[in-house]
Amino acid sequence: MDWTVWLTIAAVVALGLAIVAGVLLVRVFAARRLLLDAGIPLRDKALFWVAVIYTVSPVDLIPDPVYLDDIGVLLLALRSLHAAAAAVRQPGAVKAPEPASAKEPDPA
Repeated sequence: MDWTVWLTIAAVVALGLAIVAGVLLVRVFAARRLLLDAGIPLRDKALFWVAVIYTVSPVDLIPDPVYLDDIGVLLLALRSLHAAAAAVRQPGAVKAPEPASAKEPDPA
């Protein structure tokens, strides 16, 4: 194979990675709104921040030039955060019934 084929393959791979990075960046910025929501559990918010810190830290579980493990950890944290938000905002969520002792007595 000559250099033009390799250069074309490298350009296509770089373009694909740039598109994936752009989508991930948009999802991270959209998650800011969810982090301010009081109904989302602290565990999911903390998981997101740990994933962000892991993504920008120089420490890696799998040393690689493409940051596949970093992107995977961040995607899992985003999925967890969005799932928690969907559970909180579910319109048909069934509330637990109140215990009989918590009800106010009938004034009649």
